[in-house]
Amino acid sequence: MLCRTLQARRETDRSGRKADEGQTSTMIRRAKSLTAWAVTAALVVSALSLAAAPVHATDPDPATQQYRPYLHYTPEENWMNDPNGLVYHNGKYHMFYQYNPFGTTWGNMSWGHASSADLLHWQEQPLAIPQTFNGVGQSVEDIFSGSIVVDSQNSSGFGTAQDPPLVAVYTSNYTGSHPTLAHKQAQSLAFSTDDGQTWTKYSGNPVLNRNSSNFRDPKVFKYDGPAGSYWVMSAVEATEHRVVFYKSNDLKSWDYLDDFGPANAQEGIWECPDLFPLAVDGNPANIKWVLVVNLNPGSVAGGSGGQYFVGDFDGTSFTSDTADAVDALPAGTVVGGFNNGTYNGWTAQNDAANPAGPWGAAPASGSVVGQNQVTGHIGAGLVNGFHGGDTPVGTLESPAFTVGSDYLNFLVGGGRHPQLPGEQSGNVPPPGYLLFDGFDYPGTLTDAGWQLTGDFQAARNPSTSGGEFAIGKRINTFEGGILADGNMGTITSPEFYLTNNNIGFLLGGGNRTDGQLQVELLVGGTPVRTATGTNSGDLNWKNWDVSQYFGQIARIRVVDNATGPWGHLTLDNMILGSVPAKPRSAETTVNLMVNGQTVRTATGADSEHLDWAAWDVKEFRGSQATIRVVDNNRSGWGHLLADEFVLSDTEALPRMEEHDWLDWGKDYYATVSFNNTPDGKRVMLGWMNNWDYGQATPTSTWRGTMTLPREVTLTQTPKGPRLRQKAVTQTDTLKNTAATYTAQGQDIQPGSTTLPISGDVVQIDAEFSPGTASSFGLKVLGSGTEATLIGYTPSTRRAFIDRTNSGNEGFHPAFASIDDAPVQLVNGRLRLRVYVDRASVEVFAQDGLVTLTDQVFPAAGAQSISLFSEGGTARVESLTVTPLNKAMW
Repeated sequence: MLCRTLQARRETDRSGRKADEGQTSTMIRRAKSLTAWAVTAALVVSALSLAAAPVHATDPDPATQQYRPYLHYTPEENWMNDPNGLVYHNGKYHMFYQYNPFGTTWGNMSWGHASSADLLHWQEQPLAIPQTFNGVGQSVEDIFSGSIVVDSQNSSGFGTAQDPPLVAVYTSNYTGSHPTLAHKQAQSLAFSTDDGQTWTKYSGNPVLNRNSSNFRDPKVFKYDGPAGSYWVMSAVEATEHRVVFYKSNDLKSWDYLDDFGPANAQEGIWECPDLFPLAVDGNPANIKWVLVVNLNPGSVAGGSGGQYFVGDFDGTSFTSDTADAVDALPAGTVVGGFNNGTYNGWTAQNDAANPAGPWGAAPASGSVVGQNQVTGHIGAGLVNGFHGGDTPVGTLESPAFTVGSDYLNFLVGGGRHPQLPGEQSGNVPPPGYLLFDGFDYPGTLTDAGWQLTGDFQAARNPSTSGGEFAIGKRINTFEGGILADGNMGTITSPEFYLTNNNIGFLLGGGNRTDGQLQVELLVGGTPVRTATGTNSGDLNWKNWDVSQYFGQIARIRVVDNATGPWGHLTLDNMILGSVPAKPRSAETTVNLMVNGQTVRTATGADSEHLDWAAWDVKEFRGSQATIRVVDNNRSGWGHLLADEFVLSDTEALPRMEEHDWLDWGKDYYATVSFNNTPDGKRVMLGWMNNWDYGQATPTSTWRGTMTLPREVTLTQTPKGPRLRQKAVTQTDTLKNTAATYTAQGQDIQPGSTTLPISGDVVQIDAEFSPGTASSFGLKVLGSGTEATLIGYTPSTRRAFIDRTNSGNEGFHPAFASIDDAPVQLVNGRLRLRVYVDRASVEVFAQDGLVTLTDQVFPAAGAQSISLFSEGGTARVESLTVTPLNKAMW
């Protein structure tokens, strides 16, 4: 498949609005002519020759490159994403993958290829299936994701009974240069009769076309059951959140069977499905089917990830036992439901400059004009802050109510813009002395002793217009003369004494860094403090610390020697006081207000999908409170969605928590399984990355890593059969047991305890008891004050990976994260198996019932390993650290 996220982001901008589908969707249709096929074949040969070119002599040895993993597969150079065509054949495992032969970011999508005898030691092979070009060198077909089957009966006719072919079923993503199928996606075939070394594209491609721009990622297997024996394909209609099933006898002609979805996680788009049977706890009399669906964005940790369903497949339809209900309200008292066509006593404060928004005159029934589909709300109405787009700002506040339950549950979506420390959601001045009467003079600035030069006229100053969030009259250099942004000159205040430590003020307008447009504090006639605007009409609070000039005489001077767009400033409400001014936030939040103070707050997840949030409000029982919804943001995802505020004695869990996830970390995506594996084992492999930041990871000649291959089984749990995962047993062959460190049971005192073993390629097996600790666990890839934390919080019963101080987190704003998962202790204990490999950690908790996978990018030489405990004493019951030998490089 493609960088689906790239496509999704081209289709959907950050405000949730749909872009031009004609420019973004993907492509396909029917047979090429023999002439076109001949041209394509020639170009295939050319591309294969290019792919086999040697690495430049100036390229560093891959083994010496920082962040190059030693256990996980990476291509020697260029970009790699999703695994494709995973198959075992003639004693070898074959891994194909999305590959850009020409660069380290997504593009030129083709299939790369590597092979291995043991799933660990991979040999990179020549480019397998390159993109297709027309006669003038334009790409007409990108090779997106798919699968490979061993056609042992030669049902396709591409081989012989004695020499059956490998057949690749992949998505043809037809570009805008394709003569008949521009911007379509359909399924095509290629075949190999030399163990996957060379491939021929079928002249009858595509073999399955739905005339869709988002039909992709075919995973094919041979079904043998009560319904018959035939090939089954699962693929996705990505934006519709549907898996579609087809059958075929020859891999060329396909008949529709059924489809599944939408269900469970439905944010972003669905991709890379996989359907397979597993025996529950190894019992062949108890077979269940697992349907894997990857999605992006919208995973439990944010961005890319994979969910799965457990159920039954009868050869035609998949029926899930694990699809979760979405419409049930928690029991309790509704304090805001929005289902009767009005806000029902809530006070909507819409934007003065955009009075239709953000809230409109009444609750929305779903999406509003210009917005992508809103999902997850319940009933006839909801709060939707997208009226007028992302630009309008405002607040929406409930009537007062008594907090009479332990929890306040509600649905929230929209922008992820929390209120940051030191900010305020309102526009409240700091306490102190209001200088210059806030410019609310009965006459002119000149009458009050101000000096105007240049284009500024007494009759036009102060101004009564321009600049949002001003408080009464203000200085506005756009309005202060007749030339608007062309006005030039200065506006200087009378003298005043600096009798306190701060001057807070509202400032808006243009931004200049050359001194031509600024507000100045003059002491002794010299500017000692300056401030300029942010190229915005919104005034926001700024603050000068003036404590060093306490007791001295000062003036304010507004300098405007700038012309052109944003060649003006707007100044208001200067306060001389002891407390710094708090800037107005850019938040999109829901807040619980008690005694005028924000005591609980929540924000969206940059998604048009609403999910449950729950506040523990026990401490406020009996108090009067209001709910205040705040939209202070005018940029991308600058809106909020909210619905169904319910006071309840039970906590509503996020729907995400109820779904079943392949992995709870940030970096486990496009996961699919190998076909034809020995002994019927089900082995899965994922791309260790996330489209939120995947094209920015700080590697060098390559970008993209595969996870360790994992064997998956089904085991019975209190919720029903669920997946259990472990690294394939071949991984044990890498252990350097002679260097193993083993520790006996011991208490972990508060703080960190460095172990007498270090390493950045290790397996750690540990069992803990919580004791009195508020959190405990391991620190790996440590260097000085930095490390990656792998731990557990008993109060929330969650295991976590904390990579917020793990080395290089600043290469992308979405990278630093704490990723966690619900994990129940077993007999009061936590068991962890951790694989550390230079730039990643894979965590298997409670024998693989829960996994977390994250990339990290530690400082060079970061190899220390520690135990930690916080808030009390925990205990490590057993601990083994085993260095692992290289599998790659």
